[in-house]
Amino acid sequence: MPGVGDVHVTVIAKAPVPGRVKSRLCPPCSFEQAAEIAAAALADTFDALDTVRHHVNGVAVERYLLLDGEPQPWMPSHFAPVPQRGDGLGERLRNGFADLGAGAIVGMETPHVAHHLDRALDWLAADTDVLGPAEDGGYWMIGLGPSALHALDDVFREVPMSAPDTGEVQLRRLRQLGRPVHLLPAARDLDTIDDLRAVVLMDNPGRLGAVAATTLGSLPAGGHEAGR
Repeated sequence: MPGVGDVHVTVIAKAPVPGRVKSRLCPPCSFEQAAEIAAAALADTFDALDTVRHHVNGVAVERYLLLDGEPQPWMPSHFAPVPQRGDGLGERLRNGFADLGAGAIVGMETPHVAHHLDRALDWLAADTDVLGPAEDGGYWMIGLGPSALHALDDVFREVPMSAPDTGEVQLRRLRQLGRPVHLLPAARDLDTIDDLRAVVLMDNPGRLGAVAATTLGSLPAGGHEAGR
């Protein structure tokens, strides 16, 4: 088994620019409101990942922002920005691990479960891959141990992204490659108005819950009929 080397926790995100993020919220949300929601989710994710330990087995845990777009002044400087490379999400994940090495890549919209990455670091250090399923069939994070990097082309090949069976196919692919995989708790993504309403019901501290409540309160009838 490979020894412990550098490891990272990385947020993969689009820069929260109106018209480029959370388009499934529009309508009933405006592009500006959707961008505010995305920015709040990303800011809360940064905060959540700051609670994850900064060392594992004496090795520093590096922090990165795998970004589609330009860095914005409010983004924390200790999350070093790295540009996304590739056309689809699978290719961008593959290239992200190629650029950054073994570690975990997490989405920008599930800050309420990001603390589970603290335990995931132990599995990654033991060369066990980690997958965090999403309730919509995808996954909110994926972590690859050191030896998985030798099969990066196979890890994501023909795994459908943004599909109802994305997580299932990804898990099966890792196991077909002989990879040990530890599953983290499932989480709900933030894509639709129903998802935004669920964020408010969670009543979690942070920016996202407050922005979600304000946004829903500004919509006609809370946006109940639109965006389904």
